[in-house]
Amino acid sequence: MMSGYTTTGATILTDIEALPHGLLFWRSQTHLLGGMGFLTLTIIFLPHGMGGVRLFRAESSPGQIITRDKFIARNKDAMIWLWTIYLGLNVLQTLLLTAGGMELFDALCTAFGTVSTSGYSPKNASIGFYNSSYFDWVIICFMFLGGITFVLFYQMIRGRVAEVAKNTELRWYISIVSIFCLAVSVNLWATSTYDSFADALRYGTFQAVSLLTTTGFTTADYELWPQAAQMFLFTVCFIGACAGSTTSGIKIVHYAIIWKYLYGSVKRIYLQPMSVVSVRLNGRPVEQGVIDLAVCYFIINIVLILFGGCVLVISDSIDYLSAMSATISALMNIGPGFGMIGPSETFAFFSDFGKWFLSWNMLVGRLEMFSALVIFIPAFWKR
Repeated sequence: MMSGYTTTGATILTDIEALPHGLLFWRSQTHLLGGMGFLTLTIIFLPHGMGGVRLFRAESSPGQIITRDKFIARNKDAMIWLWTIYLGLNVLQTLLLTAGGMELFDALCTAFGTVSTSGYSPKNASIGFYNSSYFDWVIICFMFLGGITFVLFYQMIRGRVAEVAKNTELRWYISIVSIFCLAVSVNLWATSTYDSFADALRYGTFQAVSLLTTTGFTTADYELWPQAAQMFLFTVCFIGACAGSTTSGIKIVHYAIIWKYLYGSVKRIYLQPMSVVSVRLNGRPVEQGVIDLAVCYFIINIVLILFGGCVLVISDSIDYLSAMSATISALMNIGPGFGMIGPSETFAFFSDFGKWFLSWNMLVGRLEMFSALVIFIPAFWKR
């Protein structure tokens, strides 16, 4: 339940295909609901003025506070638009998959796990079961779309191409995805892991996009790949896609702010001491409080990863790579990882404590840290 609704996609089931279709469909629909979020769904039914903005920001991420994108006057109308776009993408992907020969049931379950960037598949071998380049590229496209801020889809529908084009996070997203997909693919081709560059590009791109967008689908056992390719994939697990999308993770907008802040600080200290360098997103200056929020968010993620890795090493007596990877997988809502939770493994071996601890990490990661961790601050309860 926690893995499904938080769109993590991690499983403790050792034989997924043995389950009846009813359970598999219920399992996948948790992704459909969790992808856009229970809190955004709740806003649709809340009377106007009942704290909708706070709920939306808590669910979508601090990035929503950063961008301040409020594209429709009423929050309820905004959520209806978001859900319409979200469900439309699910329908479109289902049609494309069935057109390629996939059974309707499998196509629905796969679409539910793709646009929501979640990762539950009705097959033990995930998407690798179908061994189809057509299915792979369709799913790659929709994983990528699931990682885009949904506000931008609305702007594209309204013809506001200029606003979409100047979006800083989208440009960073496209660049980062392109760089890592190309790096993994070239490494696979150069090391003769695959005979042709087309195959290397297909498998490398799929795994890179899947882990970067925190989807978790797989078409190959990447732990059998060269170490350099694995390192690239391990790195993208720390990134995540855009704020206000269905993805989890640290989010690209935080990296953009931190990088611009570091660049401006170095420039001011060493090159132009008297200059005033501001951090800008989408052509607008970013407040110092928002910069502080981005830095704190990044630091908290790293601390929780280190803390979680230590906890799992002690509680379950597993190797540090598996412990760290399991924490990253749960906290970033990715699903598969490295070591004992690789693409061909499950989370079934964890102790009861380990499963509860990872479930808590899934919830914290999905609620973007602050909403879940604020309950541990004494001052919060004194209000």
